[in-house]
Amino acid sequence: MIFASTLEASAKKDGFDWEPVMNAIIQIESKGNPMAVNGSYVGVLQISPVLVKECNNILKSSGSNKRYSLADRFNATKSKEMFVIIQSFHNPLNSVEKAIRLWSGGIRYNVSKTQAYLRKVMRLMN
Repeated sequence: MIFASTLEASAKKDGFDWEPVMNAIIQIESKGNPMAVNGSYVGVLQISPVLVKECNNILKSSGSNKRYSLADRFNATKSKEMFVIIQSFHNPLNSVEKAIRLWSGGIRYNVSKTQAYLRKVMRLMN
């Protein structure tokens, strides 16, 4: 079972598409450069090693054999899969606001500290 693809198909079947959110975040994070590096954050979505580990933990708990490596962060398609995995697990109601705040501030994000990032992403989406 390829869990990430299943999640993406399920999200699309339910009428939800993360693509506009991801595309706006990609513009802010890396301007679309898959080789972008900022400290430990890399790729189009500026994914950290901690996020890769969280995705692998989610996959393992679901019984999936799929795993992501640190190198996968440089692959735009795999980065988007990881975004969807994080959202499906930590944001099951598909809240766009929560998705953006999660991406900016992590699982235990602070609303006030993620407000400027939320505004930037929303501006690009509109």
